[in-house]
Amino acid sequence: MISALPIAGTTSRGAFRIVRRALLALIVLALVVAAGAGAWLYRRAKASLPQLDGAIKVSGLAGRVEVLRDSHGIPHLRASSQEDVLFAQGYVTAQDRLWQMDLSRRFAHGELSEILGESTLKLDIESRTLGFPQACERAFAELDADSRQMLSAYARGVNAFITTHQDQLPIEFLLLRYRPRPWREADSFSIALNMARSLSHSWPDELMRERIRAKVSPEHYSALFPDHSPLDRPVTVPIPSSGVAPQRAPAARLPRGEILDPALATLVSPFGKSLAGLGSNNWVLSGAHTKSGKPLLVNDPHLGHRVPSVWYMIHMKAPGLNVSGVTFPGLPAVILGHNERIAWGATNTAPDVQDLFVENFNLRDPSKYLHNGQWIDADVRDEIIKVRDQADYHLQVRVTRHGPVISHEGDRDLALRWTALEPRALHFPFWKIDHAQNWQEFTAALRDFAGPMQNFVYADVDGNIGYYAAGRVPIRKQGDGTVPVPGSTDDYDWTGYIPFEHLPHSYNPPSGIIATANGRVVPDGYPYFITSQWESPYRTARIYQLLEAGGSFAVPDMLRIQSDIYSIEDRWLAQQLVAAA
Repeated sequence: MISALPIAGTTSRGAFRIVRRALLALIVLALVVAAGAGAWLYRRAKASLPQLDGAIKVSGLAGRVEVLRDSHGIPHLRASSQEDVLFAQGYVTAQDRLWQMDLSRRFAHGELSEILGESTLKLDIESRTLGFPQACERAFAELDADSRQMLSAYARGVNAFITTHQDQLPIEFLLLRYRPRPWREADSFSIALNMARSLSHSWPDELMRERIRAKVSPEHYSALFPDHSPLDRPVTVPIPSSGVAPQRAPAARLPRGEILDPALATLVSPFGKSLAGLGSNNWVLSGAHTKSGKPLLVNDPHLGHRVPSVWYMIHMKAPGLNVSGVTFPGLPAVILGHNERIAWGATNTAPDVQDLFVENFNLRDPSKYLHNGQWIDADVRDEIIKVRDQADYHLQVRVTRHGPVISHEGDRDLALRWTALEPRALHFPFWKIDHAQNWQEFTAALRDFAGPMQNFVYADVDGNIGYYAAGRVPIRKQGDGTVPVPGSTDDYDWTGYIPFEHLPHSYNPPSGIIATANGRVVPDGYPYFITSQWESPYRTARIYQLLEAGGSFAVPDMLRIQSDIYSIEDRWLAQQLVAAA
């Protein structure tokens, strides 16, 4: 018995050594596999990066295009024709941002779940319900020949990259195991619709306002939602009376419907303001306030932080064109920037362009709804949403004369009327703006801008400055669209849009200063209703405070003002707290 003990110990130690060696071998093997996979992934990701040097031969160009990248990677395009420079814009944008472009397109078309699964189904349902795919197709069908040619050249450039890089597509396509379909001209409108959705978001506020309005007195309701402030700095010149005074909707006590996308509740505060910290500012100074004697124009559009950025910087030069600025990946031309004679920028005006209508559907036949005492047919659309690794999701969408039904609760259905879903709502005037040489040509191009309504500021080399709030804003028979209204009659329908000549604007004001920061831009007595939810005036007031302090400004001064962190609002609050104490 005693002599067996050393043998047992030796066997145990030998077994331990064998297990240890096996584990060590497995660890080494795992490390080798991980290193190999990492090296392959690195090479694969690097292979999908844009080619920055050398020559690329692609079919579809009429002549040679030069692509120069500066130290920031910004492309500078030079071509012998404007069609070729648009082709090149599509190509280099796809080089840099194809994954972002495809994801944006899928977001608008309600096709995210096809690659990402059930987690994005609610977003797809929203896009399909709103009818974004149909809106894109209609917008392309409405285009004039010149605009079609522009979009076609851009799309050909995108597709030239996709076709020649099937084995070098961005790594996201490989990880999700799918390939992008060719870029269509109509797909560019999906980018515009996504931007319209992010900048036009009043309808959830209507439900919130309705709920509060039913519980408080009119005096308390007005106090909760002020639309004027002593700090307001209206920009516009006096506008002729429209002859129709805006009217407020009666305080209807209708039960609140369910919001289409419950995720919106996490983005909107109890008072209907976005918690994302979005907002923009811009201003323009005449030469009377600058060291150079020429205007200075400043713009900082505070869209949400994203990786990659929502903006894409580019410079394009061709015969009759020399324009620099930013655009959205998937959209041709320059959206904000300057050419050799003019510069322009924009901030969101945020008008109320979304109205909720309470529709009465026939309980026996839910495809019919009431209009002026008659049952009429709704347009019924069956949508099939593909969901990765799951069965297709079938969605039925009903559309009334006001728009898609976005909410159903009991016998109450809410239809959304929104300027972005109206015919001829997606005109694209920026190619004309890129070519504009003066105020007259600039504003002529803005006539075709349907929205989302923007505060455009302007300056030119001749010393002129200007401002125009361009975009469609509805005129209502009655009410102001701040709460849901009955849809069974024509009583609350839209009768048209504010005429372009009557939109807020200013040209060479005596002060030589124009500034906006999403606050109220119209004076008392303005004859049309734009919104009752102007952003707080503190940012605008601070800009004017700095600009009106005097001095001869130069570019570094503009940067200093953009970087200013003084808050009039916080200062006011501190004074109130000290006084209360």
